[in-house]
Amino acid sequence: MSDTGPQWSGRERARTAAVVMAVWVALLWLLEVVDVVSGHALDGFGVRPRTAGELVDVVPSAFVHFGFAHVAANSVPLLVLGFLAALGGLRRFAAVCALIIVCDGLGVWLIAPAHTNTAGASGLIFGLFGFLLCSGFVERRPMGVVVGVLVGAVWGGSILAGIAPGQAGVSWQGHLIGLLAGVAAAFLFRRRPGRRGVPAG
Repeated sequence: MSDTGPQWSGRERARTAAVVMAVWVALLWLLEVVDVVSGHALDGFGVRPRTAGELVDVVPSAFVHFGFAHVAANSVPLLVLGFLAALGGLRRFAAVCALIIVCDGLGVWLIAPAHTNTAGASGLIFGLFGFLLCSGFVERRPMGVVVGVLVGAVWGGSILAGIAPGQAGVSWQGHLIGLLAGVAAAFLFRRRPGRRGVPAG
């Protein structure tokens, strides 16, 4: 999948990607402020496994967090990884994020331990990591390979720790599913030779 239309300069692509991710992260902080002011009413949008009514929370769960420390921990990696992924075009970026969020939420709903409530952007972060790690190799783009190697060097250790089972208060299931969804997105939404993505549409 590749965006089509007039070509944008590298500076325009970077500016657009930066604005999109700044707004995204600001939204997460705003929602957490609302959550605190409302007595944590938004925590109910987390996913509780294998309850039919919780399927409506599959997407919203990626935008709510359990406290400011939680959203703070997710802000920098989401901002950086999202920015890098969005440089390839906003339509493709939106499709990648949608696939990761939906697959991650459904996976948590299916396999998370009973009586848990899972929310936060970490599943998307792990998915974007997997996408960036693989997309350059899948598309045989040297710059994409360099980005993947750098992303792996910076966040690889944290990613491996995040998918290790047995950590209290950490949804390793959501992290693993997000990672796998991101790898799948690298193949599903790879750019074809001779076509370039643009960040609008």
